[in-house]
Amino acid sequence: MASLIDLANPTRFMRYSAVLLPWVAGIAGVLLVVGFYLAWFVAPADYQQGETIRIMFVHVPAAWLAMMFYTMMTLSALGTLVWRHPLADVAQKAAAPIGAAFALICLLTGAFWGKPMWGTYWVWDARLTSMLVLLLIYLGIMALWRTLDEPSQAGRAVAILTLVGFVNVPIIKFSVDWWNTLHQPASVLRLDGPTIHASMLWPLLILAVGFTGLALVLHLVAMRAEIMRRRVRTLTILEAERLDRLSAESAPA
Repeated sequence: MASLIDLANPTRFMRYSAVLLPWVAGIAGVLLVVGFYLAWFVAPADYQQGETIRIMFVHVPAAWLAMMFYTMMTLSALGTLVWRHPLADVAQKAAAPIGAAFALICLLTGAFWGKPMWGTYWVWDARLTSMLVLLLIYLGIMALWRTLDEPSQAGRAVAILTLVGFVNVPIIKFSVDWWNTLHQPASVLRLDGPTIHASMLWPLLILAVGFTGLALVLHLVAMRAEIMRRRVRTLTILEAERLDRLSAESAPA
């Protein structure tokens, strides 16, 4: 089985990921189909929230993945600054747009869910506000990547910003416990067990795994694209240097 040291080689990563991608994509597709079928046609409507409860099956996995991808980016930041892993900044750069997309989906579905429940699309609730802050951090990281042209320099700068921004992740997670908010408390990841009925819990978990598989597929594809982009950049620089040398050698003395 490939070790992390083996995967540190971009060529090996490209080979292993090419084999892994179809399997992960296939499993994720099956889980999403099954999960959405159970969520829309098998799971009952909530006795208080009615059919709007079905927004939960997209909203909750999106929230989990927004935080999970930022945690992945934080580990990649440590890989860049501490362990100098050659693919750490590649993984971090590829993860940022995906995490931002899930954060945006979480906020939008939360707004559509909040309107019938709270009577408004938005309130400055602790969890909503901290999730908005997470989206802004994602956007700031993506902007910083675009500001700096040299990948290694950009990777170190982004890694520092990512580590600073990680303080927001536990705030999102525990905001409903620390403050009196409109947002409901945790109902799945609890020490005393889930409070959701099995008829809703299983579709939610299946969709969460399916969305995770989809996110990993997108991440692997983005990493592969970034590796190819950097290879093209390196070849372009080398070719430009070669042409400069040829020009200098052919110039009259």
